[in-house]
Amino acid sequence: MSVEYETDYEVGQDNVQVLGMDMHNPVFFISAVLILVFVIGTIIFPAEAKTALDGAKGWTIDNFDWLFMVGANIFVLFCIALIFLPVGKIRLGGKGARPDFSTLSWFAMLFAAGMGIGLMFWSVAEPVGYYTDWFGTPLNVEPNTPQAKDMALGAVMYHWGLHPWAIYGVVALSLAFFAYNKGMPLTIRSAFYPILGERCWAGPATSLMCWRCWRPSSVWPPRWAWAPNRRPVACISCSTRPTPSTCRSRSSSVLPPRR
Repeated sequence: MSVEYETDYEVGQDNVQVLGMDMHNPVFFISAVLILVFVIGTIIFPAEAKTALDGAKGWTIDNFDWLFMVGANIFVLFCIALIFLPVGKIRLGGKGARPDFSTLSWFAMLFAAGMGIGLMFWSVAEPVGYYTDWFGTPLNVEPNTPQAKDMALGAVMYHWGLHPWAIYGVVALSLAFFAYNKGMPLTIRSAFYPILGERCWAGPATSLMCWRCWRPSSVWPPRWAWAPNRRPVACISCSTRPTPSTCRSRSSSVLPPRR
């Protein structure tokens, strides 16, 4: 049975106009202040900032590297389960939605957006960095050894293989399903609606949390565990509420076409 969600929240209802720009109040201003404080602080106190950031990264790796590994594996298992579960047959955009692009075009766009500069630079820099102990070796093996070579390639395959794509897919599915099938705002907060109800719109806490989680690896990327350092597939900055008339063209950009 399909569950319908009704909400009175309107995208942009809390926005303010500043210098001709439409800004969310107070999320934009709080985020801007935090970014400015961080950037200015690191410029004025570079040595202290490096010490603090290295310490935060080291503490996170020492205490939560297992969380990255287990979490990424859970995402992969969840995506595999969707292939066999009945919910995997749900068509984004509704039963009448049809893709605007072919499967080949969809894969080309997704691969280019998901990898992009990564394959041009990190495909070489990352395994070499692991092998030479540029920024640590996987499992602290001895650098410049056959074992370091094998572990470096294994870490790269883990970082660029199924695990990041599974995380991209889950985030994209959560955005697309609630936006195109449930008609809710295209924002991360919509995915929390079944749990929090109308409380997911209350206050900036959820948006700020999602903003901070957007690039967590900028502060503490593990040296050998996967770190979500690239953007998810779907965009969360849409300023309009999806409607049945817009679902056809939008839904096809998230999942491969099902004809």
